[in-house]
Amino acid sequence: MVKIEGSLDELRALLGRAERTVTDVVETVKEVKQTAKKTRRKLSSWQRYIKNKSNHIKFKRGAKKGRLDLAAMSKAFKRSKK
Repeated sequence: MVKIEGSLDELRALLGRAERTVTDVVETVKEVKQTAKKTRRKLSSWQRYIKNKSNHIKFKRGAKKGRLDLAAMSKAFKRSKK
C-alpha cells in the first residue's frame, strides 16, 4: 500500500476530483446494465392466473385472515382449465 501525503489541493491535483470519478463509474455501470439485460421468459399459465387480482381467493377469518388461499386458488385454476 502506498502512502500519499500532502494538502487537500495537492491531492486533488494529483488524483483528480472524486465526484467526477464517481459519476463516471455510475454512468459506466448503467451502460453495462443496459447491454447485459436478459430477455424475459413467458410466464406459465399458473403465474398469469395468480397475477390476475380477480382470481385471488383470501382467507376470511382465523390466523391467516387476509392471506391468499393458494389451495382454493389451485382447485379453481384446475377446474377452469377443463
